[in-house]
Amino acid sequence: MTAGTPHMPAASRRHVLAAAAICLLPLLLQLPIALGLGFGASALLVTAAAWRQPLPAMLRILLGITAIVAVAATMPGIGRDSACGLLAGMLALKPSETFSLRDGRSLLGFSLFAPFATFLLDQGPFSLALALLAVVAVLSALRRLAGDESGGSHGAQASTRTHWHELGEIVRLVGLGLPLALAAFWLFPRLPTPLWGLPDRAVAKPGLSDTMTPGGWLDLMNDDSPAARVQFFGATPGRAELYWRGPVLWDFDGATWHQLPWDGGRGSGPTDMQPGNARYEYQLDMEPTEGRDLVALDLPLQAPPGTAFALGRSLRTERSLDNVTRWRLRSAPPSTFQPALPPALRMRALLLPRGFNPRTVAMGRAWRRDAGYDADGRADAAIVGRALAMVRRDFAYTLEVPLAGRNEVDDFLFDRRQGYCEHFSSAFAVLMRAAGIPTRVVTGYAGGYRNPIGDYWLVLNSDAHAWNEVWLPRRGWVRVDPTAAVAPERVFDTLADRRPGRIGAFDGLVGMFDASDWLRRGWNDFVLGFNAQRQQRMLDPLGLAGIGGRGLVLLFALAAGLAMGWMAWWLARGEREHDPLLRAWHRLGERYARIGRARDAHEPAQAWADRVAADVPRAGIDLRTLSRRFSEARYAGAEAAVVRALVRDLSDHRP
Repeated sequence: MTAGTPHMPAASRRHVLAAAAICLLPLLLQLPIALGLGFGASALLVTAAAWRQPLPAMLRILLGITAIVAVAATMPGIGRDSACGLLAGMLALKPSETFSLRDGRSLLGFSLFAPFATFLLDQGPFSLALALLAVVAVLSALRRLAGDESGGSHGAQASTRTHWHELGEIVRLVGLGLPLALAAFWLFPRLPTPLWGLPDRAVAKPGLSDTMTPGGWLDLMNDDSPAARVQFFGATPGRAELYWRGPVLWDFDGATWHQLPWDGGRGSGPTDMQPGNARYEYQLDMEPTEGRDLVALDLPLQAPPGTAFALGRSLRTERSLDNVTRWRLRSAPPSTFQPALPPALRMRALLLPRGFNPRTVAMGRAWRRDAGYDADGRADAAIVGRALAMVRRDFAYTLEVPLAGRNEVDDFLFDRRQGYCEHFSSAFAVLMRAAGIPTRVVTGYAGGYRNPIGDYWLVLNSDAHAWNEVWLPRRGWVRVDPTAAVAPERVFDTLADRRPGRIGAFDGLVGMFDASDWLRRGWNDFVLGFNAQRQQRMLDPLGLAGIGGRGLVLLFALAAGLAMGWMAWWLARGEREHDPLLRAWHRLGERYARIGRARDAHEPAQAWADRVAADVPRAGIDLRTLSRRFSEARYAGAEAAVVRALVRDLSDHRP
């Protein structure tokens, strides 16, 4: 406890610790499960151990070092989430030395950083609701500490106040600032790009990347959180055509597939593609990934503003996808896709590392000798068909696979013969390249779930998929999905037990999931997706199109002035006006003032009642009784029921 500062009463300390716990909760929910549970349990244990007296200084230091080590072990590196984890750890240990009024105010001030830091990790409506609850709890605790410091819990009238009434006052204080907050959100000019960037996260979020190692997608395949939401305008593709194209991988080092590190000056960018008859126009809301790879329905026709084509006609954004972003796209299945393959790319699409997977390479070369060569690509098509027939006949789909060895493709094709899309696409590409067919791996998502509420498609992280493209004469790149040959239900989401919200054979939560995701989509649209471009278009229906930054500044200044004027008027009423007893007494005085019997500023309540009784005898008798009851309740204290009855009588009395 800090020397020379008053000690907190036990009830006030419980109030302060409860408010700090409410502040810490939303941050703990965003940390890794083990770390969040550990810090939550630590906060409870430390509070219990230090309930009567502070913990020894050396023990507090040891606990602090332990918290730092736990964060470093769980989230190695420096980033947003590791900094937030360190903040959570320090707040969990702070109750070990919180005993004075000054300590309590410090804990409450530091605790407010927790819900604000939560927004660095999640901007969802649930986090916002918890943050608002935390602010209300802190304001309530601060009011209690102020009453303790002034010597009596809000003064003599404290006994007349219920906890619910005090909570209502806090909520009104929060609501007082709401108009100004809304004016700042809607009208304060937004910058197209931030002045500074947020630090990266120490722990990468599950998602697509520019590499793929067979067996490395288990976390992603088991993650049912949303990756994107898609709204089609007009025609909708069939479920078997829902391939969402992401990074295209070319290089294979024996264990991992990589994107080519070529820039726009060395061959990246859109390749020549002739679209087929179908056209699809849609809006894609992409969840934050911390990366720059944007998915699009296979194949995108143009790169939208803020993106560019990478080699393989995948889309890359100019800035990392740190927030929910919205993209308007057009796609079409190709009739031909790069029918003239440059020699450098052809060589790259045939490269295999030496010394790896000898059995697969030997089988591919044997298949080429059996099929021979021709100019129209029939031999290549026959090899592709032979591989798909083998997969369909001899292989099985499973997520339970052992760790990859040096010759993972050989182990998969000749021994294990089971795996998931990473194994199928990697082995197929190696086999085709060994047979002399240019092949590459395409990663992205396949399938999706149509939400009947809102009529949009939800693509989950667990829909992550990898397939292949082989190059055939006259046709160019052709999509081949070996996983669909053995387990189409895993690719196109036709299994009933994969519906979001379904638990076994129980469908009762499906409707709840649909409604909650629709609400989350609305939140993303209404709040998170409100950027500088949408702000400029917001006032178009009011005839203020093209208002520009200066116009927005003027509108914001006007709205802010009105909001601050409202706040000033409310606060000018004074804190005492919040007391229902005082409010009823003052309104009674206003009614007498309207008939010329106003109370003078220096006049005591009983003297005023006596003066009115002399002029208006009948009304004065009741007024003197009410004045006496008011003085007793106000200054001598009274039970809550007595005060409520007096408030009712004061409100009912008319001169």
